[in-house]
Amino acid sequence: MLNASIFTVVICQNLPHNEGMNLDLHLESSSSFVCDLPLCQVRLSHNAAFPWILLIPKRDNCVELTDLTEPEQHLLMAEINQTCHMMQSLFSPYKLNIATLGNVVPQMHIHVIARYTTDPAWPNPVWNTVSSDYTPFELDQLTQKINTYFNTILKY
Repeated sequence: MLNASIFTVVICQNLPHNEGMNLDLHLESSSSFVCDLPLCQVRLSHNAAFPWILLIPKRDNCVELTDLTEPEQHLLMAEINQTCHMMQSLFSPYKLNIATLGNVVPQMHIHVIARYTTDPAWPNPVWNTVSSDYTPFELDQLTQKINTYFNTILKY
């Protein structure tokens, strides 16, 4: 079995990088930057009711999965996998919800949400349900914790 971080390094060596993507204003205002993976920007949702990560491919005009090249699609799956491992490691959820909708924000982005049988929306979807805010300190601490996790796995 191929290690996901090795898979990421191997695939991304031949990919062009667009560090200057135009981030949708709604995504920017409702989440905080955590780190950059080879393909995606990792952001933490400001909704503290659920541990909630957004993966946003750093490609302009990317609306659908099919807007990515085939190697980028494979890399996206590897980064989703890495994010799932991070969520399981740091938050020990009962279930992970992984989704890409685009109904409100057309820019391609993937939601990775940690769910618990005790969370305020369980067992229903999280969309338009409960919302709470992180304190600035909590947001900073959690962003650093997630960043440290990704920096650790990407060193291999």
